[in-house]
Amino acid sequence: MVTLTERALRVETISSESELAGLAGSWDELVRAMPRPSPFLLHTWLLEWWRHYGDGDELAVHVAYRGDQLVGALPLCTRRRLGLRVSEFVGGTWALLADVLVAPDAERSVRTALVDHAFSGEYDFANLFGLPGSSRLLAELPSEALRLVERLEAPVLDLDAGWDAAYRRKFSSKARSERARRRRQLEALGRIDVAAARTREELAAALEDAFHVYALRWQGRRDASGFVTPTGLRFHRAALTRLADEDVSRVLTIRVDDRPIAFALYLQLCGRAYGVTTAFDPAYARYAPGTEAKLLSLEAAAAEGVTRAEILGAAAEHKQRLTDRYEPIYQGIGLGRTLRGRVAAEALLGGIQLRRRLKRSTTAKRLYYRMPHLGRG
Repeated sequence: MVTLTERALRVETISSESELAGLAGSWDELVRAMPRPSPFLLHTWLLEWWRHYGDGDELAVHVAYRGDQLVGALPLCTRRRLGLRVSEFVGGTWALLADVLVAPDAERSVRTALVDHAFSGEYDFANLFGLPGSSRLLAELPSEALRLVERLEAPVLDLDAGWDAAYRRKFSSKARSERARRRRQLEALGRIDVAAARTREELAAALEDAFHVYALRWQGRRDASGFVTPTGLRFHRAALTRLADEDVSRVLTIRVDDRPIAFALYLQLCGRAYGVTTAFDPAYARYAPGTEAKLLSLEAAAAEGVTRAEILGAAAEHKQRLTDRYEPIYQGIGLGRTLRGRVAAEALLGGIQLRRRLKRSTTAKRLYYRMPHLGRG
C-alpha cells in the first residue's frame, strides 16, 4: 500500500480485492454526492465487476482520508494491453459517468491530491471510458493531457412534471393512438402481464427471463453488453441481485400467457433512473413490445418519484422521441508516461476515429452488427 500525506489529508492506493471490499461502509456516500450520481460507481457494482473481470489486472483504487473519514476516491486499475500497462476505470466500458469522487464538504485540494497521486504511478498511458463532460478529473489535468472522444450521446428525459406530462409532451395524439392499437393487438394473442421486479427474489427470476429474451433478440448479431457471455451473465446476476438489496435494481417484464416477450432493465439512484438495456422477442416485433417495456418502465420510475431518466447509450432513432437533450459521455485517452504509451494512445485514437467513419455507412453498419460478440468489460 502506497501512502501520501499532505497536511491532515492522507491518500492511499488500494491494491487488493479484500481492501476494496472493506470500503463498503462509506464509499456509496461519495457516489451519491456526485453532481451526476452514477450507479455504475456504487461499491457493489465495482466490486462484482472486479471479481468477474479483473483477473490478471492490477487494482489501483486511490482513496483520500481525513482522519478515519473517507473524503475522496478515484477507482482505477491497470490492465495489460499488448504488453502495455494501461490505466483504466474499474468497470471498463460499464464505468459510465465515472469521475473523481469527493465528499460534499471536501475542498478542491482533495481531488487535486487524488489525481496527482493516481497519475504519478507506473503505467504507459490512460484510457478512461465513461467521463462526463463536466468531469472533475478533467478539471485537475493540464489542457490536452487527455484527448476526448465522444462515445455516447447519452439522451436525457426530464420527468419532474410526472410521466403523464412527459408522455403527452413527447408523443402526439396519433402516436398515442398507435401505441394503444398495438397493445390491443397484443392482448388479442393472450393474457398480458406486466411485472416490475425490485426485490432480490423477484430480480433473480426476472433476470433469467431477461437473459432469455435478450439472447433471442441478439442471436447472430454483435453485442457488447455482456448479456450473452458466461462471465457477463454471472456478473450481472451477482451485481444486480445485490443491488436489489439496496433498492437500486429494476426489471420490468411484459409476458403473454406467462411467456416473457420484452423487458427493460434499469437502475434507480438519487431520484434518477439509468437505463441499462431493453430487448424483445423478435417473434413479437410487429407489436413493438420493446418500446412498450421502455415506456412502462419510465412510467413506473416516475411513479416512484424519479425526476430524470438517463437513457444512456447512443442516440438511436427509437430513443430520440424520449430525449429532451443530450449530455454526452466521453473516452479520455492520453497521459502517456512512456514513449510506447504515447504511440499507443495515438494509435488507439486513430482506430476509434476510423471505426466511427466506417460505422456511418449502411454497409458497414450491417457488417458491424453481424460481427461475433466481443464482450463488455
